[in-house]
Amino acid sequence: MKSADIEHALRGLFYDWAGEEPDLLLPLAPSGSNRVYYRLKKGDKSAIGAFNPDRKENEAFIGFSRHFHSKDLPVPEIYAVGPDGLLYLQEDLGFTTLYSYLLQKGDYFPDYLIRIYKRVVEQLARLQVEGGEDLDYSLCYPRAAFDKQSMIWDFNTFKYYFLRLADVPFDEQLLENDMEQFAEYLLQADSSHFMFRDFQTRNIMIRSGEPYFIDYQGGRKGALQYDLASLLYQAKANIPDDIRLELLEHYMDSLEQMLPVDRQQFVEYYYAFVLVRSIQVLGTYGFRGLYERKEYFINSIPFALRNLKWLFDNQKLAVKLPELEQALQRLIASKRFEPFDRIKGASSLLTVRINSFSYNKNGIPPDPTGNGGGFVFDCRFIHNPGRYEPYKKLTGRDEAVINFLKHHSQANDFMNDVFRIVDAAVEDYIDRSFTSLIVNFGCTGGQHRSVYAADTLVNHLKEKYGVRVELNHIEQERKGWQN
Repeated sequence: MKSADIEHALRGLFYDWAGEEPDLLLPLAPSGSNRVYYRLKKGDKSAIGAFNPDRKENEAFIGFSRHFHSKDLPVPEIYAVGPDGLLYLQEDLGFTTLYSYLLQKGDYFPDYLIRIYKRVVEQLARLQVEGGEDLDYSLCYPRAAFDKQSMIWDFNTFKYYFLRLADVPFDEQLLENDMEQFAEYLLQADSSHFMFRDFQTRNIMIRSGEPYFIDYQGGRKGALQYDLASLLYQAKANIPDDIRLELLEHYMDSLEQMLPVDRQQFVEYYYAFVLVRSIQVLGTYGFRGLYERKEYFINSIPFALRNLKWLFDNQKLAVKLPELEQALQRLIASKRFEPFDRIKGASSLLTVRINSFSYNKNGIPPDPTGNGGGFVFDCRFIHNPGRYEPYKKLTGRDEAVINFLKHHSQANDFMNDVFRIVDAAVEDYIDRSFTSLIVNFGCTGGQHRSVYAADTLVNHLKEKYGVRVELNHIEQERKGWQN
């Protein structure tokens, strides 16, 4: 379905629910799936509109949501569903995810964040136990339970998209033997409750200090430990070990209010599920990062490997998996995915000058350093939000434009290619003590696409290399950002 058709259908669905047309329809940042989200508003009425071409996945999410909401669990209410089952409106839970708190925390884990996490694990226990009671598991998609087949799917993705693409040597038969044994061990854990499946901070909204859960359409019957492991060992969350232990204990305290818990046995299986979740995550990072070459996923790999190193170093596994452990230990020891030394970048002589400009106004900017060049990227092939009335006076720094470019253009793939090209030059120039690199992004008016691209590259270089960056939005600064 084309974007214009989706937006027209969502406007109609909003009218059916609210009794009036929305005066705001804003595309939201893309998820890691084919789902497309919009915020629709009229006065004090607000909803999140979703389009997903996978009808079975929609049926799972809508059915689960209605069941959980009837039990007063912290999930969005479903307001309306389109006649074809591909579109629906859900409650607007605001703008703030738990992940956004992690981005603000800096190098330490503050007390207020521990309090939020404690509330999250309390509500997780409720969702799993109370939410799992009388749930129609026939809605689950693609599997009704986290069974051996599900584990084998995850393992094969990990083996072929991570280990193979990372050039990790292993004996395939011995590795298969390990995974067969591991699956049989995991299946001994109690698997009679609801398992969220992708319980991580991007799927946890915070509203008025309280957590709400979204995106559980992949949920199924499974072990309680899996979701807790997903949360506390989320790769980039980087939760300190003592706080992980405190949250584990708090979760078990909450669980004991609903059912008896053998704590020693629970913890033994918990660390095994940390490993199986890490395998699933590395398989995804391998596919999205090593295969599709998406920078974000590649940058997440070292954090997942550090979690595994801690698990192996502290001998937390009750089951022996020698070939799997040996393969992962080889990769950890190689330091292949360790991030670039940002201290080296920050102390280098290099300054990267990044410009956005207009081809229609002043053209490619000159190089004031006398080095004569750098990169020039033409953004005019990217779908232009400036062609549409709601975006004409906005720039590439406005949320609506950013989400448009992420959802409805090739901007993400383009920037991944830019990263690969510019990163190679930056690393070489740092090593060779060069002082200057210029990167220019041009579009028709120097307002939307080039501004977004320049800002995105600045953030990438600062985060990855810590190198000095000078940014100039030539056309927008000339106009005083008045469009």
